[in-house]
Amino acid sequence: MKKIFVYAWMAALIISGCKSMNNTQKGTAIGAGAGAGVGAAAGSVIGGKNGTAIGAIIGAAVGGTGGYLIGRNMDKQAKEIKQKIPDAQVERVGEGINVTFNSALLFKINSSTLSDSAMAGLDKVAEVFVKYPETNILVEGHTDDTGTDAYNMQLSEKRAESVTDYLKSKGVAANRFTVKWYGEAQPKYPNTSEANRVLNRRVELAIVANEEMKKDAKDGSLDSSN
Repeated sequence: MKKIFVYAWMAALIISGCKSMNNTQKGTAIGAGAGAGVGAAAGSVIGGKNGTAIGAIIGAAVGGTGGYLIGRNMDKQAKEIKQKIPDAQVERVGEGINVTFNSALLFKINSSTLSDSAMAGLDKVAEVFVKYPETNILVEGHTDDTGTDAYNMQLSEKRAESVTDYLKSKGVAANRFTVKWYGEAQPKYPNTSEANRVLNRRVELAIVANEEMKKDAKDGSLDSSN
């Protein structure tokens, strides 16, 4: 346990302290500096209040040269996603991508039915996912603290499933998805104002390398050219 804590602490120092490093370089440094075990440990610690999506990305890191190549590939994907859906928050984290959709842009209030504009945006996201098939996608549903715990849990589940089902219908392979939901349990911001509650009502995606991409990266055959 002490060793895991030290690894996670080292990774946290790298991520928070090395401001001159880009996200790809940070992911490489994590794996190179502490070995394969640091990824999962760092994921549980660094994910923290940022939610499990960030933790999943950090936890999936392979580090080293392979991690660098994965990061370069993810740079391209993140750029394309941001270009196609400028209203979403797209962040490169380590060797993955975190995409956050404000639920108000996807659904009507208290509904899990996708709006027409949401479907148009997801059409574009699906194009990127189909273009880059060597990734796994975690889809998470979250709410604010308005309403009961049970209601919020159910709503977050339905919304995460709606996004996942729609992306599947657009040709993204079903075996790439993991779906989770947390209701109001993982706010990004304190639920002390309506502005914060709006930000907590969200669907998050964590995009990470699958085993095939990791293998290609480790043996140097992964295309990371710009």
